[in-house]
Parts: sequence; C-alpha cells; structure tokens
Amino acid sequence: MIRYLIDTNLLLYPFDVRDPRKRERAGAVLRVLARKGNAALSAQVLGEFASVALRKLRPPLPPAKVREQVELLSRAFPVLSLFYPVVVEALRGVERYRLSYFDAQLWALARLRGIPVILSEDFTPGSVLEGVRFLNPLEPDFDLRKL
Repeated sequence: MIRYLIDTNLLLYPFDVRDPRKRERAGAVLRVLARKGNAALSAQVLGEFASVALRKLRPPLPPAKVREQVELLSRAFPVLSLFYPVVVEALRGVERYRLSYFDAQLWALARLRGIPVILSEDFTPGSVLEGVRFLNPLEPDFDLRKL
C-alpha cells in the first residue's frame, strides 16, 4: 500500500552541496522509503526535479545525470500519472486553501489516490487538508523509523 507521496525537495537535497545536513537526511529518507516500498512519486515531481536539477541547482547537474536519476527514481518508486480530475481538484485546492498550483496538484493527487501523507518541507508539518497529512522528514526530531 502506498502511504507516502514524496515532494520534489526530498529528491533535490541529496544533490545540494550547500546544506550537508539536509543532503544526508534526504538521502536517508529516500533509502528508507525505497526499502519499505510504501511511497510513490508523481510524474509532476519527476519533472520538477529535472527542471530544477538542470537549471537552479548549484552546480547544475548534466542532462545525462538527471536522466539517470529520473530512471533510478522510477525504478525505486511507483510513478503516478496526472489525470484530468487531479487538475480540477488542484484548482479547488488553490481556491479553497490558497496553495500554489503545483503544491495543490500534489495534494489533489494524494487525495484522489487515497494516499494519506505527503512528505515535504513546503507545508506546515502535521497539518491536514481533507484527510491528507503533511510531514517534514527533514526536521531534526522526525523519527525515520516511523516511515
């Protein structure tokens, strides 16, 4: 059963040389989740990872390395496609909860697919929107054994 939907920041931190603590922690989170087999990625998150890794990460990753990582991630985690109801639900999330569109799209995918938790540092940890809970596994007091 898929219990967690992983946000883009957890995929990027293992390549961010500016913050060694988050780099190590994000890598540990991904290893635990891959081993347990209880998490998924969205196609959106893989696209965001590729875009940021190619343009904004310092230093940026070469295209071949980004492709290699996307392929590796897609073998480690199921990749969930977006579909029309997710777009409509995301727009409702933007309107009702004032989420950014892409955060709302991640929330909508989790809600419509019955995934109870989104792992991200971009939301208030512990908050719940219509049954979807947000947790930040990069927080120092987050216990990875609970994943």
